[in-house]
Amino acid sequence: MALDILIAGKYRLGRKLGGGSFGEIFLGTNLQTGEEVGIKLESIKARHPQLLYESKLYKILQGGAGIPSLRWYGIEGEYNVMVIDLLGPSLEDLFNFCGRKFTVKTVLMLADQMISRVEYVHSRSFIHRDIKPDNFLMGLGKRANQVNIIDFGLAKKYRDPRTHVHIPYVENKNLTGTARYASVNTHLGIEQSRRDDLESLGYVFLYFLRGSLPWQGLQAATKKQKYEKISEKKMRTPFESLCKGFPQEFVLYFQYVRSLRFDEKPDYAFLRRMFRDLFAKEGWNWDYVFDWTILKYQRANGIERPLPAAAGAAAGAGAGGADARAQAEGYERLRTRAAATAATAATAGQPSQAPGQQQPQASSSRQQLTQQQAASASAAVTQQQRGQQQLVAAQQAAAAAAAAVGQQYALPYPSPPPLGSSSQQQQQQQYAQQQLAAQQQAAVAAAAAAATAQQQQQQQEEKKSRASRAFASLFSRR
Repeated sequence: MALDILIAGKYRLGRKLGGGSFGEIFLGTNLQTGEEVGIKLESIKARHPQLLYESKLYKILQGGAGIPSLRWYGIEGEYNVMVIDLLGPSLEDLFNFCGRKFTVKTVLMLADQMISRVEYVHSRSFIHRDIKPDNFLMGLGKRANQVNIIDFGLAKKYRDPRTHVHIPYVENKNLTGTARYASVNTHLGIEQSRRDDLESLGYVFLYFLRGSLPWQGLQAATKKQKYEKISEKKMRTPFESLCKGFPQEFVLYFQYVRSLRFDEKPDYAFLRRMFRDLFAKEGWNWDYVFDWTILKYQRANGIERPLPAAAGAAAGAGAGGADARAQAEGYERLRTRAAATAATAATAGQPSQAPGQQQPQASSSRQQLTQQQAASASAAVTQQQRGQQQLVAAQQAAAAAAAAVGQQYALPYPSPPPLGSSSQQQQQQQYAQQQLAAQQQAAVAAAAAAATAQQQQQQQEEKKSRASRAFASLFSRR
């Protein structure tokens, strides 16, 4: 398709930006205002056209935070066309930009918004059914820190918007969505509902934290067999194993969403509160300094590799181990340089004649070599100290600049309410009550198990006693 055409008489089609579940996305420009927009195209000959349906979803969802505005929908030539707000990079793009790992702080700041986006879609009586990093995009400009949710081609109405009557429970359904992030119930062929979007969201969180999921890279002859392998691996992977090395709150998240009934409304506020409590417990500042904020600053200032301690300081994550590794690498480079200097000095000090004929000169050369090595070692130590000072200064500068960048765009998306507000106190009380109830249930279960074990032990002792008496009686008769 030629790129020098107009859409709706005013949007000029530009370069390709990417692709969605159905169709391709291009950059567009409003010739009247100069504003850039996103243009999604779908062939009118598509086997399963979805763009009209998706445009209707955008109309229904209009007005929600993190929902791009629908500018226009229609047909141009051989294409169905939808024009929406232009957004920034996807979380998958940013994940790759950051070396395929996010810190816990970044994941928690993202999770707060992502849970809210999914909650809003659910409040409009739809489930997304394709939750994945590619379908969450950051904004641009003053909304650079706002998470947006897109791509509703697979979304489905799960209840009647007026009566709120839920769709029926159905089995033997084909998998809809992306297998990597699909819920276990989706793999089992069960009709999806709100709980499944949240389980998929949990897999996205762990994907960001771990760098990958245990069921990635599985090989199979057919797509069906691959889906079966992914399903088996998911069901065999305990939450504790999946979340090993990360805060217990992520295990609790999975336990909660997996416990939901098919038609049960999730307590989104409880999940946000749980993660916000973790955020506050770690002592982090909700400053919108994401991992990519720091990395962009470093690259803009000519810092080729990330400064681990700076990233940790600005992102609120401990980076002692990474900092130690960075220093060790610096020390190793200094040692290598010193060794090379010493080797050069040794080569320069070698005698040209037989050692026996030049013994006094060889001794003098060894003394010179020793002095050169000592000087090299001293210079290496001095350079090492200077390097440490420069590293600390660069780390402090990176942290301060990253914080300034984060504050610059913090206003459009409000921070969580301050700790101690009445709404948060209520949520904390609910959270505490739920934890207390869980502890009480666990205590009751433990007591019941102990009573059962004691009863079984008593029964065994009675059997032994009866057997002993019977044996004694038999012996006495003899």
